[in-house]
Amino acid sequence: MPKLWNETIDAHRREVRDAILDSAAALAAENGPLSVTMSQIAGKAGIGRATLYKYFPDVEAILHAWHAREIAGHLARLTEVRDRTDGARERLEAVLEAYALTNQGSHSHHDTDLGAFLHQDSGSHLAHAHQHLHHMIQDLLSEAAQAGDVRDDIPPAELTRYCLSALAAARTLPSRAAARRLVTVTLAGVRPPHD
Repeated sequence: MPKLWNETIDAHRREVRDAILDSAAALAAENGPLSVTMSQIAGKAGIGRATLYKYFPDVEAILHAWHAREIAGHLARLTEVRDRTDGARERLEAVLEAYALTNQGSHSHHDTDLGAFLHQDSGSHLAHAHQHLHHMIQDLLSEAAQAGDVRDDIPPAELTRYCLSALAAARTLPSRAAARRLVTVTLAGVRPPHD
């Protein structure tokens, strides 16, 4: 097959897969994950059921694939924020703020039946994402500690747990402004004692 055909076929498959994931998530958010059927997903995505089954065996697999895609997107955004920011302190602040705002923005997802369904089985994609996030924050804290912007009397791994635990509270906050204030308080806790 010519290269152009392969690229066109791959792009089509990605579009169909994305339509399936988006349709399933929308239906689950509207009606609850346990009430969604494969027929409903196929109809909303504009494809036949036979096509749907070529991509996924059941609704649960679709919803978990949607969740994995969302998590990968969050990590990609955090990586982008880190990579476009100069300075150790600034990188740390930018990534922690982006993480807090992501948490605050997803608070409605966590308060739904869909959130409970997705988090009942934490799966390997969620564990891998947490590990990736932990390493990213730990590296940023280590870099900022070497620059004198973060305390060095506490191991970076412990400071990472502190930051991630504190910023998890952003899920319960009512506004982006409140999430930013939480970041300010969290950063105050990791600054050197003489600051």
